Amino acid sequence: MTSSASTSPVPAPAETVSAARRAGRFWPESWWRLVDMKIGIIPLPLYVILAILLVVLVQEGEVKPDGPTMIAVLVMGGFTCAEIGKRLPVLRNIGAGAIFATFIPSALVYYKLIPPQMEKAIFDFTKFTNFLYIYIATIIVGSILGMDRDVLVKGFLKIFAPLAAGSVAAAIVGTLVGTALGLGPYKTFFFIVVPIMAGGVGEGAIPLSIGYAAILGQQQGVVFAQVLPPVMLGSLTAIIFSGTLNAVGKRYPHLTGEGRLQPGHEGMESSDAQARSEAARGQIDAATIGAAGLTAITLYLLGVIAHHLVGLPAPVAMLFLAVFAKLGSAVSPHLQAGGFVVYKFVQVSMTYPLLFAIGVALTPWNELMAAFTLVNLITIVSTVSTLMVTGFFVGRALGMYPIETAIVNACHSGQGGTGDVAILTAANRMALMPFAQIATRIGGALTVTGTIIAMKWIGV
Repeated sequence: MTSSASTSPVPAPAETVSAARRAGRFWPESWWRLVDMKIGIIPLPLYVILAILLVVLVQEGEVKPDGPTMIAVLVMGGFTCAEIGKRLPVLRNIGAGAIFATFIPSALVYYKLIPPQMEKAIFDFTKFTNFLYIYIATIIVGSILGMDRDVLVKGFLKIFAPLAAGSVAAAIVGTLVGTALGLGPYKTFFFIVVPIMAGGVGEGAIPLSIGYAAILGQQQGVVFAQVLPPVMLGSLTAIIFSGTLNAVGKRYPHLTGEGRLQPGHEGMESSDAQARSEAARGQIDAATIGAAGLTAITLYLLGVIAHHLVGLPAPVAMLFLAVFAKLGSAVSPHLQAGGFVVYKFVQVSMTYPLLFAIGVALTPWNELMAAFTLVNLITIVSTVSTLMVTGFFVGRALGMYPIETAIVNACHSGQGGTGDVAILTAANRMALMPFAQIATRIGGALTVTGTIIAMKWIGV
């Protein structure tokens, strides 16, 4: 008879001592544990080395807008600022990582705490490489290819209802609040409420200021200085509120699809499972990932051509082309899985560096601070909150996840494509980028066009 209790082999004393010695050694076991400690995606030893190298490069005057140097600068800056925000109690739950990654560098530039050569290099790199659109292209294409077809069709048709209802309600409430606070209906509507929903700076504030200047007989620069602060402060408000909704969704999970616009389908999760499954079987190789990235770039370039032919903004044209490719089964499931891997890589690796570059090159701190008057602040917060609350309830009435529709509506008050990135990062809902682009680009274009026509019609 053998004992029913199972016995495990007891290590010999020599083996125990050897294992203990290995565990106590610095190299390589303790070193590996150190390497596995990360700030963002940066291993801690690599972080220290990069910091020293960047100090040396600044002292030697060798900070240039080339790819390797800018990758090091933006990755260090973006993940450092994001890490600070993520470690702050309370604030980390409302998107402080995205806020800090965007606005800390803006303040550093204003107070001249970034070396001038580094500031110029970041500005040149951001302007001439246009890598914001590389980011948006891969995010849009990856998220669309990963969606369920039914979710895609129904979502695109449904999202216009909460967006339109929210825009009208926000315009009414924002104007009434501003008027009650003494700003007057004209200034409140045309110079605070409308700029918030105009679609950002390049596609919103600039064409809006050109139209206003032509009608009012003023210099475009003067008008632009008036409409820019509400754009920036409205975007900041949307970032904070969206981060708050992310925290609300964790407490009340029935209100959110965690990036899915409506229930009943797996959406992005099914694509994620497919990508993981194929990766585990070795079926998503480097060539497939490269092909998926090139697919995104090709669709973006087709969008650029469409912009020149019909005037549709390139990101919007690219969005529709990606939808047609998905619905027409023009992209194989294998390549779709590769597209989702690219999407995840870009989301994890590029978001905070991109926000850091935006903060340095595209976010003037003094313009943001100019909007921080109590009256302006109350009016802007009222406008953005009405936009989001209306989207919440209208989306819920239409059978969509209310937190997701509120976040998409928030993107209508964001700072263009850069605002979409910051808002969705704070909300941890990057899969909503296609719908965010509709809110920002199409919603903004309709707002600008309709407002200029209205101003001209009333003859102010």
